[in-house]
Amino acid sequence: MEIIHTIAALKAVLQPLQKANAKVALVPTMGALHNGHLSLIEIAQKHAEIVVCSIFVNPTQFTDPKDLEKYPRPLEHDIKMLTDAGCNFVFMPTVKEMYPNFPIPENWHIDLGDAEFLLEGEFRKGHYQGVTQIVKKLFDAVEPEIAFFGQKDFQQVLMIKNMVKHFNMPVEIVSCPIIREDDGLAMSSRNIHLTPVDRKNALVLSQALQFVHDNFNKLSLSELLESAKIMINDTNGVALDYFTIADGETLLPVETKSVENPVALVAAKVGETRLIDNMLLNQ
Repeated sequence: MEIIHTIAALKAVLQPLQKANAKVALVPTMGALHNGHLSLIEIAQKHAEIVVCSIFVNPTQFTDPKDLEKYPRPLEHDIKMLTDAGCNFVFMPTVKEMYPNFPIPENWHIDLGDAEFLLEGEFRKGHYQGVTQIVKKLFDAVEPEIAFFGQKDFQQVLMIKNMVKHFNMPVEIVSCPIIREDDGLAMSSRNIHLTPVDRKNALVLSQALQFVHDNFNKLSLSELLESAKIMINDTNGVALDYFTIADGETLLPVETKSVENPVALVAAKVGETRLIDNMLLNQ
């Protein structure tokens, strides 16, 4: 596995491979890798000859400077995981490499659709502009034919798909299943911040989602939502931001169960750590 730090060096390595018709896949990450990330690498390896994983903690997507500051960066651990997983290249640029004039903001604002302002967009204003900005830069650097993202950031995947459409980019976006701990907690780089008590309390999020999934055809939408919210609100140390059953294409609340791709989404603060999770309801 080769570690690369500049866009020029990355292109110098990848372009000859691409000219030889090797298919290149990209797995963008912010590091602090776990088995959820490794599942993306594994799936990518089945779709492409060359897999590039990027590790970059992107400053433009953090709405809280403290959140950026405390984001975990266990680089040695990450590199060992990727080496063991058989990843071909790791792209680890500096902030200056990706944003030459940082902290002076670049002129970036694109129409991501109304869904940008719902759910996470409401709680983290501007977040998806920062996400799509760095993903566009990574796509330009790597020029992958296919890129893999985790379903746990459901809204993020939708925003990236909208960004790709906006620029008419020749990149296939693949959303990969959430990887969970044995007790149901969705794997997340943020879980490291949970105290033992928080870790136990956090289980209510996946339990509420599972309840909605299991009873989707038995209870009304209002009954499902009310029961899930009660489960979460009755858990000490958990402060609910939202729980919704939405159309997976628009993120608008569903009014009927006949929607083709319904998804339940939740966000809550567990102790001092904000967690998100979701579950597809037609699977």
